[in-house]
Amino acid sequence: MTQERIEAMRRRYPPGTEVTLNSMEGESHMPPGLKGKVDIVDDAGQIHVNWENGSSLALVPGVDSFHITDLPRAERPKQQPSR
Repeated sequence: MTQERIEAMRRRYPPGTEVTLNSMEGESHMPPGLKGKVDIVDDAGQIHVNWENGSSLALVPGVDSFHITDLPRAERPKQQPSR
C-alpha cells in the first residue's frame, strides 16, 4: 500500500471514528453489528479499533467488511443554525 493511500485512510478514519463490523475473516468471536472506535491507522494500512467487546483487533480493508457509524465530534459537518 502506498504512503499516499495510507494518509488518505488516516483522514477517512481519524481516531474516535465509530465503526460497525459487518464481518471479520477468521474471527468467529467478532459478530456482525459489533461497534468500536478507531484508535489508529498503522503504516500497513490496518485500522486498529477498540471494540465494545474488549477486543482490539485491527480491521484489514479489502478483507474485513465494516462501515463508519459516526464521525468524531471534531470531524462532523457543522450544523447550520435554523431560522
